Amino acid sequence: MSEEFYRMKRLPPYVIAEVNAMRAAARAAGEDIIDLGMGNPDLPPPDHVIAKLCEVAQKPSAHGYSQSMGIPGLRRAQANYYGRRFGVDLDPESEVVVTMGSKEGLASLATAITAPGDVVLAPNPSYPIHMFGFIIAGATIRSVPTTPDEHYWQSLERAMAFTVPRPSILVVGYPSNPTAETVDLAFYERLVAWAKENKVWVLSDLAYSELYYDGNPTPSILQVPGAKDVAVEFTSLSKTYSMAGWRIGFAVGNRQLIAALKRVKSYLDYGAFTPIQAAACAALNGPQDIVQKNRELYHKRRDVMVEAFGRAGWDIPAPKASMFAWAPLPPALKDMGSLEFSKQLLTHAKVAVAPGVGYGEDGEGYVRIAMVENEQRLRQAARNIKQYLKSMGVNTPAKGAA
Repeated sequence: MSEEFYRMKRLPPYVIAEVNAMRAAARAAGEDIIDLGMGNPDLPPPDHVIAKLCEVAQKPSAHGYSQSMGIPGLRRAQANYYGRRFGVDLDPESEVVVTMGSKEGLASLATAITAPGDVVLAPNPSYPIHMFGFIIAGATIRSVPTTPDEHYWQSLERAMAFTVPRPSILVVGYPSNPTAETVDLAFYERLVAWAKENKVWVLSDLAYSELYYDGNPTPSILQVPGAKDVAVEFTSLSKTYSMAGWRIGFAVGNRQLIAALKRVKSYLDYGAFTPIQAAACAALNGPQDIVQKNRELYHKRRDVMVEAFGRAGWDIPAPKASMFAWAPLPPALKDMGSLEFSKQLLTHAKVAVAPGVGYGEDGEGYVRIAMVENEQRLRQAARNIKQYLKSMGVNTPAKGAA
């Protein structure tokens, strides 16, 4: 009975959990930790969304089992969102399913369409479910780069030419978590053509669709004519409406993939609590000023963080989208590695970040910084980091306080 379970053997210890445990212990000891580690929005949902939740929860009929595929009104609301935002027509009955966040949707679809031994192409570094959802389902992962340059396409071609069995699924996620990289519609046009030529399903994670900066809206792969022949896309209300804990997301697109996801979910769950689904309808159908407001707030936080951390001696590229910055370790400390650097920041600067290696081996040398604290706290984090860097002998700018 001491032998480890089969799937547990395929799941390495969750590296990020190590830093999370240290953060929790520090806070339990009364330390003031500035938490930039987890992408957990610190903003509230819109008032009218909370009001709708309370209103529907008062109804005696709202407390039974819901629908695993999502209530019809919510599927229609998501189809309408795609029409408004991307000019994409979706059939709410056959091309939309509600998921318990995009994470659950990806994992359930992996269960639905993956056979043991299948090869799946997944970006490295990437959000862990992009890889481990398929590993749990029994698949083998072949990594491709996250950066969408010409090397990316060369990696896809090599994977198709030299992998046995040939890969059948490709996962993409832009804006990327963790790297915050983005793509344009031309990238998706090339990707759809490649997928059709190679008979590969494409799973697109668009969880950060509305957190874009500098006036460059993020595109959807489904904007490409014919994309629904090969692609399904996941979105979420977590960041757009600050509803992370509500666990509402969507999969939309290819009818065959959506049907498979619905079928598996019908065995696994009864869907989200009906009042939550009704409130999600209110979010999608109601006033959208919260979306622009949140985007502007994260944009300002981005600018404050990049400027303050830079003056502290840590240069961080400004992300084009998402709520994250993908920060290379200060050159003088690069040999420390991302996990040890994250531990050091937590211990000595009281700042929590996520080690890049937790998103795949190609994430080594970076940490992910979540912009989930207000501007004052970001400036305090910069001051703390400046003192830590000085203590490590890292030259920091002589003038100007962080």
